[in-house]
Amino acid sequence: MYREFFQLREKPFELVPNPTYLYLSRGHRKALSYLEYGIQERAGFTLLTGEVGSGKTTLLRMIIRKLGARQRLAMVFNTRVSAAELLALISEDFGITEAERDKVTLLRGLHDFLVAENSAGNQPIVIIDEAQNLEADALEEIRLLSNLELEQRKLLQIVLVGQPELKEIVS
Repeated sequence: MYREFFQLREKPFELVPNPTYLYLSRGHRKALSYLEYGIQERAGFTLLTGEVGSGKTTLLRMIIRKLGARQRLAMVFNTRVSAAELLALISEDFGITEAERDKVTLLRGLHDFLVAENSAGNQPIVIIDEAQNLEADALEEIRLLSNLELEQRKLLQIVLVGQPELKEIVS
C-alpha cells in the first residue's frame, strides 16, 4: 500500500544486505577502500570487523559486484564447520571436484588450482563472512592456506569478515 502511495519501485528497509541502498558513511568508505586495496594489492590477508548490523555483509556484496573477470571467488557464509569441511566448501566454490574428499586430496587439488589460476593471470579470492564463528582448527587451516605462495606473490587472497571479537581471535 505505501509502495503505491510513495511510488516506490521496491520495498524499503528490507533486512537483506543490498548494496544498492548502502549509505557510504565515512567509516563505510574507509572500510571499502581498505577492502579494495587489499584485494588489488594481493595483500594475502584482509580483515574487516564491525558490530552486528554495521553493514559488513553489504560492503562485501558491493566488493563482489566490483570483481573483475580475472578474479575467482569462493565465498563462505556457513562458518560452523570443521577444518576439513571448510576446505571442501572453498574447493567446491572454486569448482574443484575431487572424487576423494580427504584432506590431503583437497589440499593438493586446491594448490594445483591456485597455481593454474595464477599462471593464467587470475586472482583467486576467498571471502569468509562471520569468521568469528570458525573453530581454532579451521582458522589454522586458513592461516596455512595463506602460506601458499610464489616467489612474487600470494596464491590466494583471503578476506575475513566478522564481529569485533574476530580481531582478538586472530591476533
